[in-house]
Amino acid sequence: MNIRRAVPVSLLAATTASVLLLTGCGSGDKADAASGSGSVDVVAAFYPLKFVAQQVGGPDVKVSSLTKAGAEPHDLELNPKQVAAVSDADVMVYLKGLQPAVDKAVEQNKPKNVVDAAALSPLEEHGTEVDGADEHGHAEGEGEKHTEDDGHDHSVADGADPHIWLDPERLAAVAAGVGETLAKADPAHADGYRTRAAEFKTKLDALDQEYKTGLATCQRKDFVTSHAAFGYIAERYGLNEIAINGVNPKSEPSPARIADLQKLVKEKGVTTVFFETLASPKTAETLARDTGVSTAVLDPIEGIKDESKNDYFSVMRANLDALRKALGCS
Repeated sequence: MNIRRAVPVSLLAATTASVLLLTGCGSGDKADAASGSGSVDVVAAFYPLKFVAQQVGGPDVKVSSLTKAGAEPHDLELNPKQVAAVSDADVMVYLKGLQPAVDKAVEQNKPKNVVDAAALSPLEEHGTEVDGADEHGHAEGEGEKHTEDDGHDHSVADGADPHIWLDPERLAAVAAGVGETLAKADPAHADGYRTRAAEFKTKLDALDQEYKTGLATCQRKDFVTSHAAFGYIAERYGLNEIAINGVNPKSEPSPARIADLQKLVKEKGVTTVFFETLASPKTAETLARDTGVSTAVLDPIEGIKDESKNDYFSVMRANLDALRKALGCS
């Protein structure tokens, strides 16, 4: 608001300090600027859910994300402005268990309409079979190790895999739920929401078929990733993910785990160790160097740095190309 009048210096200083205190809380992340011009205010927790809301909502919604573009979503902290956005949202779309701060904000502020993606597509556990390690890939008797005691509740890290959006069929189920919730929140445009959800499913079905065809005939089925984000892809398309870390990308493998991975890479004829865009590639690069194999990017699509150049579909197709090359698919 532009008020053209003199402001006392002392008042200006106090106001500035207050603003800094508010915006400095949490991680400092701000919600992405809202896209769209509709009257329904949709707040999404992070990129894949934002993309679904945009595709299904179309011109009838304004969509913003609590996780800024290109940021890793697991340990998101919310500042007061973001908490207020959750409270004021016409529709809130999140995945319970992935971001504890978002879970807390939803529980305490009770937005008008809430979509929990995990309720629409229940999460599963995906283990990794390695000699001397448990089903989550940890050396016997060890749990997942974090690089620092940061005080966060890493609630997903001990089992359930939250990356349901990497399975097109599961994402279609989420989209259908978003469509129904939008129809409830905005009955005047209900037909449009349901139509766009169906159209989005058609696109996802086509992507699913591309994966089935592209990964049908491969020399290898095993692929190594920096963290256990690709269990749903492995499950759906008959592959075997070997993850360096657990579902939380900040976890740290034990020396025994690294030794098992080195052995497994050689035994399985693995040609590529995959790292990702939003987490450190250091461990993946070290494993690749020690075993004499290549590295490449496999993106879990937790966030996209430049959404003007890429979206969910383009990154999923880039992932398919990377997998085909690494697995020797014909």
